[in-house]
Order: sequence, then structure tokens, then C-alpha cells
Amino acid sequence: MSELLKVGISIGDVNGIGLEVIMKTLSESEVYKYCTPIVYGHTKVASFHRKAAGIQEFIFQVVQNPDQAHHGKANMINCWEEDVKIELGTANEIGGKYAFLSLKRATEDLVAGKIDALVTAPINKHNIQSDDFKFSGHTEYIQAMAGSPDSLMFLVSNTLKVGVVTGHIPVKDIASSITQEAILSKLRLMNHSLKYDFWVEKPKIAVLGLNPHAGDDGLIGQEELETILPAIEKAKSEGIFAFGAYPADGFFGNRAFDQFDAILAMYHDQGLIPFKSISFHHGVNFTAGLPVVRTSPDHGTGYDIAGKNMASPSSFRDALFEACHIIKRRREQTELVENTLPFSRFSRDRD
Repeated sequence: MSELLKVGISIGDVNGIGLEVIMKTLSESEVYKYCTPIVYGHTKVASFHRKAAGIQEFIFQVVQNPDQAHHGKANMINCWEEDVKIELGTANEIGGKYAFLSLKRATEDLVAGKIDALVTAPINKHNIQSDDFKFSGHTEYIQAMAGSPDSLMFLVSNTLKVGVVTGHIPVKDIASSITQEAILSKLRLMNHSLKYDFWVEKPKIAVLGLNPHAGDDGLIGQEELETILPAIEKAKSEGIFAFGAYPADGFFGNRAFDQFDAILAMYHDQGLIPFKSISFHHGVNFTAGLPVVRTSPDHGTGYDIAGKNMASPSSFRDALFEACHIIKRRREQTELVENTLPFSRFSRDRD
């Protein structure tokens, strides 16, 4: 790439494995060929994690803002001044407070265009709640900060791409939240993302049913007949190659997903359980449908292994590189559209 991208990184819960996987990733020289990483946190907290995990000879260059970032170095923006009491492996208010301060500053810079993309380390969705954060996760918060009417939680890997209609909501609310409009919105976002973020020319999308056996022609529920199938037909009328509704168990059990570019699941666990079973350690959570680029690893805070030098950086590394690839594809797509040669009758006559 002719110009190195500036990629912001939020540290997640300070009592989890976020900083460990961040530093392990940024210890690899290959990273600096693609981007200039800027971590939002505090050097004292990073030093604590470095010593706890036994990561040798790793330092951050402290900068005040992204414009000061050093190419070829790991940069850190200190987002608070006070000392932080870290209790590795513990879910408490401290972890949530500083996860939010990191995320807030990084997201503000992302939306303002000061960084090109954001990679978020895992948060605890419970302890981060406050007067300033009343969201069920990263996806919803960044969507709100970006001012977008909708977004798609899109789990991607080299093997599989899965999006969900409903994300972080209680199971009891799933059926009532699945409407034709919701399914269509996610299908449009997925179709657009596959074309422009992943360069799939004519995406084929599989849509899963909600009920066991996709309702068995109405025997085990009416949602497929009344909601999902009409939404698929509407999507087809808009030029989206959507197919289904497929029973989830058989669809993943016989690897029918190999026939499609992506899958739209009806709810969180229906899509994420098979995705993580097939692609764990190499899956990336991408928030599609936004004007900004945000990715994250496919794992959580990892309290049980925090500070033990056991956390694998592979998913975080993939999230960082995927963010870079998506930015590059978007920019190249914009250039192609801007430089399109106008069609005229003279060029037609020459043919």
C-alpha cells in the first residue's frame, strides 16, 4: 500500500487478555508493513500486562494524537491520568470503566477520520454499563456513534461468513424481533458488504430458518412461511441472490455452507456457535454497513487465562489485517468508480 494506514486499537477490559493479545500481535514485524497501530489506553496498564505475561522487550511510543504516531512503532495514547488497580481475571467496575474510556476516545477519533479503522479488544458487556454506555455491545455503540440507522454483525473467516438478524437480545425476544423489514435490511447490508468490502461480484446468500427443521411447512411454527420466505422473495426482486430458508442443523452438518458466499442466521447463537466451532482462533467480527471500519477478535475477555501468557493472538491478528484489507478494498472500489470511462455511442460503434 502506498500509504500506511493508521489503525486504532481499544484495549478492552483491563482485567482480561486484551492487552496481552495486542502486544503479542504488535510484536510481529509484519504488522508494520501494512499499518501504523495506535493503542488507546495507558502505558502503566500496558507495562503491568507485559510483565504479568512475560512479554520481553516491548515498548509503546507515547503520542498525544494520531497525527504524532511513529511509523514502524507501536504507539500509545494515554486516555487517563490516574493509576489503575488491576485485578487480573476479575470482572469488576474498574475493568468496565477503563474499557469505556479507551473505546470512547478511539471511536471519537475513528468517526472524526483521525484513524482509518478501529480494532476493539474484548469488553465485558455487563461491567461496562454506565450513564455513558447503555448498549448491548461494541456493535450497537459504534453504530450509534457513526450515526448509522442499521448495521450487521458479520463474522468472517477464510472458511465461513455469517451475519445475524438479531444480535445481543434475550432469546425470549427473538421471534418478535424478526420481521420482513429486519431480514431485508440485513440482506441488503450483507449483499453490499460482500460486493464492496470483500469483492464478491455476485454474492450467493443462504438464509436460515428460525424454527427446528425450518418450521416443517408450518408444523413447528409459522415464521418461515409468514416472514422469512416473503423477505427472501422480496430480496430476490431487488437483485439479491438469497436462498432458503434452510434448517440450521442440517445446513452446517452437511457443510452446505460451502455452496454460499455468506449465511444470514436469525439469531446470535444460531450463527455464532457453528462459526466459532469451525473458525475459532481465526474468526473476525466485522461491523458491516457503517461508513467506518471496525473489527474485533472472535473471543471474549478470557478472565480465566488473563496474565498467564496463554492467550493466542491469532484472532486479534486476523482482525487487524482484515481491517487493513477492507479499507484497501473500499478505497480501490471508490477509485474504480470515480475513474470509470463514460460510455458513448462512438465507443459502441467501434465495437
